Amino acid sequence: MLQITDLTYRIGDRLLIDKASITLPGKAKTGLVGRNGAGKSTLFKIITGDLSTETGSTQIPKRARIGQVAQEAPGTDDTLMEVVLAADKERSQLLADAETATDPNRIAEIHMRLADIDAHTAEARAGAILSGLGFDAAAQQRPCGSFSGGWRMRVALAAVLFSEPDLLLLDEPTNYLDLEGTLWLENYVSRYPHQVLLISHDRDLLNKAVDSIVHLEGGKLTYYSGGYDSFDRQRREALVLAEKAKEKQDVQRKHMQAFVDRFRYKASKARQAQSRLKMLEKMQPISALTEDSSKPIHFPDPVSQLAPPIIKLENVATGYGDTRILSGLTLNIDTDDRIALLGANGNGKSTFAKLISGRLGAMDGEITKASKLKIAFFAQHQLDELKPAESAVAHVRALMPDAPEAKVRARVARFGLPTDRMSTPAKDLSGGEKARLLLGLATFDGPHLLILDEPTNHLDIDSREALVMALNEFQGAVVLISHDRHLVEACADQLWLVADGRVGAYDGDMEDYRRLILQGPEAAQKARDRAAAEEAAKASAPIKRREAAQKRGQLKPVRQKIAAAEKEMARLQDKITKLDEALADPDFFTYDPSRATKFAKERAFCEKKLIKTEEEWLELSSEVEEAS
Repeated sequence: MLQITDLTYRIGDRLLIDKASITLPGKAKTGLVGRNGAGKSTLFKIITGDLSTETGSTQIPKRARIGQVAQEAPGTDDTLMEVVLAADKERSQLLADAETATDPNRIAEIHMRLADIDAHTAEARAGAILSGLGFDAAAQQRPCGSFSGGWRMRVALAAVLFSEPDLLLLDEPTNYLDLEGTLWLENYVSRYPHQVLLISHDRDLLNKAVDSIVHLEGGKLTYYSGGYDSFDRQRREALVLAEKAKEKQDVQRKHMQAFVDRFRYKASKARQAQSRLKMLEKMQPISALTEDSSKPIHFPDPVSQLAPPIIKLENVATGYGDTRILSGLTLNIDTDDRIALLGANGNGKSTFAKLISGRLGAMDGEITKASKLKIAFFAQHQLDELKPAESAVAHVRALMPDAPEAKVRARVARFGLPTDRMSTPAKDLSGGEKARLLLGLATFDGPHLLILDEPTNHLDIDSREALVMALNEFQGAVVLISHDRHLVEACADQLWLVADGRVGAYDGDMEDYRRLILQGPEAAQKARDRAAAEEAAKASAPIKRREAAQKRGQLKPVRQKIAAAEKEMARLQDKITKLDEALADPDFFTYDPSRATKFAKERAFCEKKLIKTEEEWLELSSEVEEAS
């Protein structure tokens, strides 16, 4: 379907793509990955013909249509449905021709072609795509111009999906989607009937929506079958093999060179030395592959310990002006909570984040915060709040006015910015570098609670992994809003659903939530019923807490016995291991039979005692589990 041959492209003096070649089979779903700045978006522009190359070519079959989301949908008075339907140029032209055609043969031809392209289902298909991307039936009939730029990007995505091009190019499509839209797109792309080439830093999307990966590195394109995890494994294996091959060749070269240096001027060995010299000249040096991993991110731990809960909400309502967005909020956030907020855009996730951060007030109810509570808040729009002309060092120096230069730079390094970018003005930093700087500034004083609203939009996969590690090492509480499912699953231990003006615990995991999104309104209704049942159960919560406290007190002796049993099991297992090592000697029973017999009996005794202790441990553990 898509063939790239000996492609070379430069930006100024920088060689971005170097004689790259690859062939992708028809109907393949391929993820294009590589570090930020590697040239992925440039390759898309070459494929579409928007850029000319120094050498090489790209080929697709004649009449094959290429589709991509070039820009947001226009802010016109056309409804969303009209904008999406208009994306199918052939259907639009046929309908226009049907209005003016008078020749019976031409009219028959038009209607046959309309039937071939399923024109009669067009509105239903367009509606399903718009619905999957977050537009309900009422929104689909609203003018496109009434939506913000981010929502119009979704309309543009819906339009290109509806047009079903033969080669679909998607460049970071999840950047303007919420988690729900991302889950829907993941499912849609995996079932798309034609070829897809997808640029994304969303690990889960690259695992579930594609069947192959193309890696752009060092100007070269390398094909890997399978999803991102498979690519990552194959890539790491290649790194190990390349390093071993280089080490082996380096030894060979060193040995040959030593022979040449020693004997090239001795008549008796000159011929052999000359032969080895020629071998050295012919030997192509193996370049060790380098794993260009991202710099780590570090968040300072809370400067002090607080008693839980750090935030307590009692029947709180909030919103904007006279409009209530959320109400009836009765929730606690503790010192070590890791909470991910679920819910479609517009349901109030960011509103809730602003409420607990203090950026939005309560209309009703009471919010109690721990004394000396420090909250760090990060949102994408804050990238614009950086001072464009000032470097990362200057931003940090303003927070450490009396610190020496070395300390200021050391603090910037903890943000994960490389040394050569520390003095770069903020306006010249990449989106990922700005995000790292802003994360570092937000958490500078060691917060007790870190609130992140879509922190991954400008981060590549390695940087997202660095963020995962930083959040898991952070000792405070975290509230997270993200469309990156991998980040949510790796960092959150609680899921709260924001829907129907409420915020409450979601009874399920991310796979349950994925099914709920893809199964539609019926499953959503069941979720709302469960939420209602949970609300009804709140009345008995104080009684349950008292009962739980009593149970914990009753179970304390049992837990002590469990700990003692675990210690005893570890001791016995260690003793059995040492006895096994001694008994493994085949000559033991020959040179010291009495001691060997003693060891064998002692091992049997230890094993019997271990089995008995394990049974006691299981019984005690079951008792605790049932009580819990």
